[in-house]
Formats: sequence, C-alpha cells, structure tokens
Amino acid sequence: VQLQASGGGLVQTGGSLNLSCVASGGTLSTRLVGWFRQVAGKERENVASYRWNTGDTNYLDSVKGRFTISVDNAQNTAYLQMNNVKPEDTAVYSCGVGKMYALRYSYWGQGTQVTVSS
Repeated sequence: VQLQASGGGLVQTGGSLNLSCVASGGTLSTRLVGWFRQVAGKERENVASYRWNTGDTNYLDSVKGRFTISVDNAQNTAYLQMNNVKPEDTAVYSCGVGKMYALRYSYWGQGTQVTVSS
C-alpha cells in the first residue's frame, strides 16, 4: 500500500487545515487508519486513529475536540480536519494504515509539513 499525504501549510493560530491521505495498491475499507505527527528530535505521536471494524475513533488528548479523522472508502482517502490549531500542533504529519483486518500499523506515507504561527 502506498500513501501520499497532502494539505499541509502555514496557518495562523486558531485557523483550520484539512489534510488528505490518498491510498493506492490497497483498499482502506478493511484497515486500521491513523494520522501521526513528528517534530525533529521527538518521537512520532499517533494523533488520531480509525478502526474499520467498529467505526471507533481515538485521539491524542491534546487534539480532542479540535481534530477529526475520517475515511472516504469511495475515494480511498483518509482525512484529518484540524480546527482551532495551536503553535504546538506544528509538525510533519503523515498517515499510516495496517494490513487488511489487522490492528497494527504496517505502512506509512511521506509527511506533509504543518506550521502554526502564533
């Protein structure tokens, strides 16, 4: 599975961005899907995840109520809607998916830079 994230950029504090992750070589409909972020020198964080089998979503505490993960199976694309962004949201964001019917991540795409100005 190949993943391509896009939609990052420079945004002011309190603004919004909608990140997209297009998948090819495999369907997202039966996979765990997640968004991650990483700042240089720090570990990668799992910001949001979506479980195909239950529809459940989970979020990092610091983004709850501001970020929303969704999956469009017809477009084979995952999204991360980011609202009310803060300077601490600045990072490289990437998407990850699991193997079919698995609950672990196995594939990651290249990231897209999100920079929030104060």
